[in-house]
Amino acid sequence: MPSFEFVLIGLTLLCGFYVAWNIGANDVANAMGTSVGSGALTLRRAVLLAAVFEFAGAYLVGSNVSETVRKKMFDPAMLTDIYGDQAAYILACGMIAALMAAGTWLLIATWASWPVSTTHSIVGAVVGFAVISLGMDGPDWPKVGLISVGWIVSPMISGAIAYLLF
Repeated sequence: MPSFEFVLIGLTLLCGFYVAWNIGANDVANAMGTSVGSGALTLRRAVLLAAVFEFAGAYLVGSNVSETVRKKMFDPAMLTDIYGDQAAYILACGMIAALMAAGTWLLIATWASWPVSTTHSIVGAVVGFAVISLGMDGPDWPKVGLISVGWIVSPMISGAIAYLLF
């Protein structure tokens, strides 16, 4: 019989691949759909471009994003105060649940042809886990608010730069 840790690692890998598949189906399609649809890029070039820039983004800033999702949206040490020795398992199961929730939402949205954000999905899932496991005081609401402000400010800045360049 495999150990519980081995099962958690296997579940994490499966859920990670599940989310990655749905990210490719939704986020990359959102980013490249207009370029391919207009004929500005061939499908082959869009896939190559997406692969290069998705890898570059993950390599260059992926650890910062992972660190924020893993430790800065809520304090995992608070789980120890409530769950004691089981805190590590609660954290692992909660993060697996967050992956499954985000992946399932992306699958539904892709099936319905809705362009949604993976980042919004995973942030919402992790905040949901923090609320369920730690209560309403669990999430670091100022940090979550700062993340949310970025979702509003970033498109505004991009729009302004595009306007100026055009």
